[in-house]
Amino acid sequence: MATSGVRLNEVLVAISMATDLGLGQPSEHMVRAARLSMRLGDRLGLDSSQLAVLYDVSLLTYVGCPVYGSEAALVFGDDIDFRSGTYDVDLGSGDGMRYMLSHAGKGRPVVNRWQQTFRLMATGGRDVAEQMANHCSAAGLLADRLGLSAEVRSGVEQSYARWDGKGVPDGLQGDQLSLASRISHVTDAAEVLERRLGASGAIETIRRRRGTHFDPVVVDAFVTDASELFNGIADNSVDHLLELEPVERTPLTDDALDAVLEAVGDFCDLRSPWFTGHARGTAELAAAAAGLLERPTDEIRLLRRAASVHDVGRFGVPGSVLSKPSPLSGRDIERMRMHAYYVERIFSRPEPLRRVGLVASMHHERMDGSGYHRAASGAALTTPCRILAVADAYHAMLQPRPYREPLSPEQAAGEIRAEVVAGRLDPTAAQAVLEVAGHGGPARRQPGQSGLTSREREVLTLLAVGETNKAIARRLGISAKTVGNHVEHVYAKLGVGNRAGAAFIAMQLGIVGANLPGSG
Repeated sequence: MATSGVRLNEVLVAISMATDLGLGQPSEHMVRAARLSMRLGDRLGLDSSQLAVLYDVSLLTYVGCPVYGSEAALVFGDDIDFRSGTYDVDLGSGDGMRYMLSHAGKGRPVVNRWQQTFRLMATGGRDVAEQMANHCSAAGLLADRLGLSAEVRSGVEQSYARWDGKGVPDGLQGDQLSLASRISHVTDAAEVLERRLGASGAIETIRRRRGTHFDPVVVDAFVTDASELFNGIADNSVDHLLELEPVERTPLTDDALDAVLEAVGDFCDLRSPWFTGHARGTAELAAAAAGLLERPTDEIRLLRRAASVHDVGRFGVPGSVLSKPSPLSGRDIERMRMHAYYVERIFSRPEPLRRVGLVASMHHERMDGSGYHRAASGAALTTPCRILAVADAYHAMLQPRPYREPLSPEQAAGEIRAEVVAGRLDPTAAQAVLEVAGHGGPARRQPGQSGLTSREREVLTLLAVGETNKAIARRLGISAKTVGNHVEHVYAKLGVGNRAGAAFIAMQLGIVGANLPGSG
């Protein structure tokens, strides 16, 4: 099997940079925190196998947080701004509750602010923490699909666990937390605090949380000559971290890299229910269209990879913008447009990923130069870029958005043809995408097997895009209790415990997002 020229740790670094965006932190924050983790792990005497787990966990510790976007936006407004400020407070203390109350309903009408304030006060913020933990469990599923160990999955799922047991999962405390998570919790906070407060301020803050948020043993090891841990931590961070991998893994095969990037795309679509399945659906359309046009095999593979991750940059767009039902402000539009740039920055190395990022970043470019983020046009747009632009636009039209209902396939095809006439989309690429989507072409895809009944698939399809049980009941003409029973069966069959996990697997199975004729 051909090698892709990409190692798994290089993909993990790319994922960590997407996480930086969702945390409201500068690029390479998680990389620097992982370097701190490796230094602290050495100080604590971890062996190579323990360091290998710590390496992966430190890069992925908070990867589940940005997918908690729409829900957090409902409560706190700009979820990225909210998340950025959490490093300055201990969320398990009274200060944490005051911080949440200060952000309740932020940026929304007064009535909504009061509603969210009363809700937080009534629940003590517990339901918010549990929702965050649900998305961390989805991050555990991502770890599985990346081929990481059970120990890494456990560490990633414990992002919101605390030493004193006041976090989630409920009741998990002390040595019940994985060692890797206990170390990464300290180093993640320390990296931010050192930038904001200096080394002495970081040490003081970490020490105050000793025995509450953080493991006392880990804190004691950290505060003992912390300056040595911080020394040069920002110098060539990515290169140094890649060199530090405790157990070097062989490069991924081409098929393995395809599967990994597909998993990343599915996971990032969880950022908002409005986008569930969009990456996978776009990739299917783009690859099929390229095949119809008899493009070279390597080019089709590059296009599928780029389509799988083309919207990963949405991690840097606030959930309040992604879910806004009214027209976007100028600032909102600028933040939305930045996601195309972000994906290029995220996948900037090594060379095989750089090529993926370049194509992925062009999905909003247009033939007449009216697109973004480069305003490229004509000959500057390669065939893969032209196909991706059409596939992305067509699939997005089929999905609902907060400001509009989904278009029918016929309506979407009409919009694509109008864009061709206007000179914005390439006619050859448009014709190919429309043909494989069923507008004049044969069926090309068979439904995946999920083990679910047809009714359970209907319920899962609606659940995955954020519908409540009551809304699903109205749609399907059944009782909410019956829907609840179906949801329980779906969770049991898929081996998950929440909507985010179910949506992630639904995308993997092609139950949502698939759009070629014959898909189910």
